[in-house]
Amino acid sequence: MIIKYLPHTADIRMAIESKTIKGLFATAVKGMGNILKEGYCDQRNVFSKSIRITTHSLDYTSLLIDFLSDVLSLGYIENSVYCKLEIEKLSKKTIVAKAFGFHVDQFDEEIKAVTHHEANILKNKRKKWETCIVFDI
Repeated sequence: MIIKYLPHTADIRMAIESKTIKGLFATAVKGMGNILKEGYCDQRNVFSKSIRITTHSLDYTSLLIDFLSDVLSLGYIENSVYCKLEIEKLSKKTIVAKAFGFHVDQFDEEIKAVTHHEANILKNKRKKWETCIVFDI
């Protein structure tokens, strides 16, 4: 699992990589959580909150963006940051997963949207899944 935050003019770019497609989704959730509350997901392994999310979309790339948007929206509704993912079902068009996290009094960064800009899930030369995600802040 690799998470890199890359420079961008007004947004946050996050490049992620994982051995499996499930791992890529889990890495994306953790990376987004660390943006919302700096470093929290790296420091925690016991969580007080969980939510079950089902998301449908057109393909893996759209599914990831739509799923992250769902996690983000629910996090704002619940005042929570989600860091860990247990995937029950994942296909090219559907994900059913449980996200685990914790309540926060405030967020360090506000993410307005998870964008489709630059997102394109593919297998790289090292046979690992990767994509770039741009967060509108």
